[in-house]
Amino acid sequence: MGQAPSAEIPIPNPAPPCVPHPVPLASRVTLGAGCYWGTDKFIVKDFQKRFPGSVKNASVGFMSPDPDAMKNPSYRQVCSGSTGHVEVLDLELTDPQAHYEELIRFFYMFHDPTTKNRQGNDMGSQYSSYIFTYDQEQSKVASRVTKELQDHISRGTLNSFESETVKTKIGDATVYYKAMQEHQDYLASNPNGYCNHYFRFKSWPKA
Repeated sequence: MGQAPSAEIPIPNPAPPCVPHPVPLASRVTLGAGCYWGTDKFIVKDFQKRFPGSVKNASVGFMSPDPDAMKNPSYRQVCSGSTGHVEVLDLELTDPQAHYEELIRFFYMFHDPTTKNRQGNDMGSQYSSYIFTYDQEQSKVASRVTKELQDHISRGTLNSFESETVKTKIGDATVYYKAMQEHQDYLASNPNGYCNHYFRFKSWPKA
């Protein structure tokens, strides 16, 4: 599998400003954006270049939309596509009121949410674009940002994805299973390791 093209780190979002959140947001966030090695690198390293100290802790692992899915799946079982689990990055934000919405925007910048169960050469339900939410407010924010993205694609202000329909799913978080230790911080330890993530656009378009 080849290395995806690199791109310049995006500049901070010029507009629109994030909506204030009078209702507290959960600090835990779980996101699936294809191979979890790249998701880990882009959020833990690149998102924190924009918002230093925003991530308190993070690990890669698996989560299924189905609360009754197989318990304690192995990496091999998940990669078979038969368990229903998604490769995810599970993290805790230091200040979710300030950074959750920014993180969801950033999530859409480094992967393709218009390809169902696929990111580049990686195919299968384990590579789904998925936002697992921990409270109603997270779900509202994720849904609103996703609609903003779809509106930009439909209007043609964003044309950097493979198709024109966002296929990212948003659903309640279930049980998280941490992956094997050698997969944690993988690209930090193996900078030339496989990664098909790259920035599709540099900043969130104006409304």
